[in-house]
Amino acid sequence: MVTVIPDFTLVVQMVIFLATVVILNRLLYKPILSIIDRRKKQLEESENEIKLFNESVDKRAAEYEEKLKQAKLKASEQKKEIIQEGVNQAKSIVDAVRNEIPAIAREFQQKMDKEIEKAKGVLDGRYKDLSLEIARKILGRPVA
Repeated sequence: MVTVIPDFTLVVQMVIFLATVVILNRLLYKPILSIIDRRKKQLEESENEIKLFNESVDKRAAEYEEKLKQAKLKASEQKKEIIQEGVNQAKSIVDAVRNEIPAIAREFQQKMDKEIEKAKGVLDGRYKDLSLEIARKILGRPVA
């Protein structure tokens, strides 16, 4: 039979291994895990800040779009008002001219009537002489 003498080296190696695991856990794994956790928290905070910033940007963009829309509506209304004012002024000018046309026509007719009367006055005294002269030229001989 074989007798085995217990060897304490295995126990010593196990104690050294466990001590190494405990030491490495405290000196290496926990600090690395805490650094990883801090970075993870920083990333989450950064993501939250980015979300808040994006929301702020979206909100301001929406406000800008709304103000731009309101400004366009206001400009459109002002344009319509200006066009309507121009139309009204043009209509009043056309109406004023239309109202003046009969007076101008009467004045022109009166001037024409005066000129016709003058011409008649000139021709009345000479119509016999003119008709005799025209008859002479047409006939080619003197007319009595």
